[in-house]
Amino acid sequence: MFRITAYGVRKNEIDYFKKLNIFDYELNLVTDNLKKSNIITAKGSDGVLLRANNDGSEPILRQLRAWGIKYVFTRTVGYDHIDLKAAQTLGITVARVPSYSPYAVADLAMNLGITLVRRTAIATSRAAVADFKVEPDLFGREIHDLTVGIIGTGRIGLAEAKLYKGMGAKIIGYDIYESDTAKSILKFVSQEELLSMSDVVSLHVPHFPGKNDHFFDTKLINQMKRGAILINTSRAEITDQLAIITAIKTGQLGGFGADVILHEKEIFGQQFDDSHLLNDKEVTSLIDLYPKVLLTPHIGSYTEEALTDMINTSYQNFNDMLVKGSTTNDVVTTL
Repeated sequence: MFRITAYGVRKNEIDYFKKLNIFDYELNLVTDNLKKSNIITAKGSDGVLLRANNDGSEPILRQLRAWGIKYVFTRTVGYDHIDLKAAQTLGITVARVPSYSPYAVADLAMNLGITLVRRTAIATSRAAVADFKVEPDLFGREIHDLTVGIIGTGRIGLAEAKLYKGMGAKIIGYDIYESDTAKSILKFVSQEELLSMSDVVSLHVPHFPGKNDHFFDTKLINQMKRGAILINTSRAEITDQLAIITAIKTGQLGGFGADVILHEKEIFGQQFDDSHLLNDKEVTSLIDLYPKVLLTPHIGSYTEEALTDMINTSYQNFNDMLVKGSTTNDVVTTL
């Protein structure tokens, strides 16, 4: 029986892994992310299934290959947590999940935006300590009267555009590729126009290392309407976190919502007694700016629908390799 060790499997996900196992794999479900200290749990497996923030570095891959493991797959769209060059050299096939329900991330992006626009986090945090006073900082805007700018009009960006459009907001977008599908949902404008017009700017831009690092910087933030909201549920590397912190403090940004942070592998998935124990000054500063800054621990894909898509595609990827010797979702093939 083909044995798969899957890492980062949360307790509520276990039943999904089991009930969707139509190929009758032998499953070894590990709650913790894959790392050097627990790699022994993969020994005896035929394949390994990772998620974001797992350690797919060269030393890890080398040990897996030494145990005869030649399939290291990820149940995510992104695969920058896996050393592809090392995988190729070691003869390890890497495959991914190219897509899942776009509304998973889109829902969260919109939720963060609306929470900041309506000042909900301020109100609920005060109510939690029995403070029910109505202060001027709870004064908000109505969604139907907003202009929402989507930078990156792929599947997720367009899903968010549809959600906001359904609430009556004016939707504009910017992308180097202006698809006909997107044109039926929003109006394309230049990036500079989008920033100057939008009350909420939502980023759906992939990270290309060495090409668009920190592209959303002070210059672009200063092109935004003063007091506008910035949302990032894509990759932290595309933003300049220090510039965002400064903009929040000066009031150039009215709020910032993010499902991603730099160096999140060392932070997400853990609980700290005090934010100052993070040993990350930027993240500590972001936390200290709550509730103008809302952070979530990379839960954009943490929905029942997205999880089902991820598991089904991952299982199919393994089956394709076993039956056909290849999968259309590979990013490194050794055949």
